[in-house]
Amino acid sequence: MPVTEYDVGPGAYGVAVGADGTVWATLVERGELVRLHPDGRTTRISLDADQSRPMVPALGPDGAVWFTRGDGRIGRVDQSGTASSVPVLTPTGWPYGLCVGPDSALWYTLLSADRIGRLALDGTMDEFPLTRGGMPSMITAGPDGALWFTLNRADAIGRITPDGDVTACALPTAGAAPVGIHAGQDAVWFAEIGAGQIGRIDPDGRIEEFPLADRGSRPHAVAATPDGGCWATLWASSSAVRLDRDGQVVDQVAFRPGAEPHGLALADDGTLWVALEAGSLAHITCSGVPSPAAGPLDRT
Repeated sequence: MPVTEYDVGPGAYGVAVGADGTVWATLVERGELVRLHPDGRTTRISLDADQSRPMVPALGPDGAVWFTRGDGRIGRVDQSGTASSVPVLTPTGWPYGLCVGPDSALWYTLLSADRIGRLALDGTMDEFPLTRGGMPSMITAGPDGALWFTLNRADAIGRITPDGDVTACALPTAGAAPVGIHAGQDAVWFAEIGAGQIGRIDPDGRIEEFPLADRGSRPHAVAATPDGGCWATLWASSSAVRLDRDGQVVDQVAFRPGAEPHGLALADDGTLWVALEAGSLAHITCSGVPSPAAGPLDRT
């Protein structure tokens, strides 16, 4: 599959793709967001602190890009490119995962505070405590109207309703250390960075785990695909793989050694964007899907 890389600078971590083809990425090391336009141009947006450590972005229902910050805030960039932020209720909790919930609010995880937070567009904020020591990481809106999240240190998958009712399902594999999670139409996929596996959980709690060929590949993030499968980034092996709905690896893309793939997102045209922490955004064109104009780092 053709891969085109766009140089955006070191620290590319999270990525989100708009309906108009605009790609947003967080640059965690530089305290910036970068906007990659459909024509290949980039726009940088500096935040109010060099150590703000922007992490996971999400496209909000208000047309803005929202993102978590390692300095205890939730950031926002509006359509004009103006950046702002608000502190979370537990600023020392380290906001990390972020998604839009079924209630059109922003839901986030607090890594070190064992809490799930909710930020409404009117500024109302709530936080819901979890069992201590679980380390909630990524979060996604599930097909059942609830929010699902990984509990990295608890080797479990959590679920919270919009009303704040929390349950958790333990994973079969000890030391699984799940991180990435993303919901499809009928199930939720997740990455077990500690076990070298990709997992899937149904709304009824049934869990399946699919070992990867390289158990040391350190799968990090996942993106569910419309056909019932998912893509996953493999941080340690500098690659990405696509699994079908049965958990079989059907595609693999290798990046240059040391690329450090982290976040990924599917565009409406079926192509895949991957944030490479070494300093670029990779655009993967699946067979039969046209690619936009290539940037200066075209690698096919």
